[in-house]
Amino acid sequence: MDHDAYDDAYLRGILKSVRTIAMVGASEHWNRPSYFAMKYLQGKGYRVIPVNPQAKGEEILGEKVYSDLAEVPGKIDMVDIFRRADAVPGIVDQAIAKGAKVVWMQLGVRHDAAAHKAEAAGLQVVMNRCPKIEYSRLHGELAWSGVNTGIISSKRRKL
Repeated sequence: MDHDAYDDAYLRGILKSVRTIAMVGASEHWNRPSYFAMKYLQGKGYRVIPVNPQAKGEEILGEKVYSDLAEVPGKIDMVDIFRRADAVPGIVDQAIAKGAKVVWMQLGVRHDAAAHKAEAAGLQVVMNRCPKIEYSRLHGELAWSGVNTGIISSKRRKL
């Protein structure tokens, strides 16, 4: 798999085959990218389960927050990783143990060794991409997404 250039059919196939997404690093703050991605994906019919040990037991967008993948009840099709690359190997181990079909690392997140481990275990892998952006691009909605406008950011502005 060339993780620098994904074929649209590969991404489309993943997005069509998954229904339940565990979002590791989901934020309860409305102005964070993970919150936007979760809300968008829910609006497209996916069940998105937030995983964030700091918000365990709370709710984000109507879904209970779990501290790790092992705590999530039931089946997970895809694990969407909103964490730094150094956290990826442990998350991949949990995704494999949970029986996930896909590991998707968000924009700016790449860990080749963990990707190879996931693929060796039979999982599909996407790195350095956002499922929200890819869904909207593949469905002709990109112009409405406000992608990379610089208007919405998780970084605090310096006054």
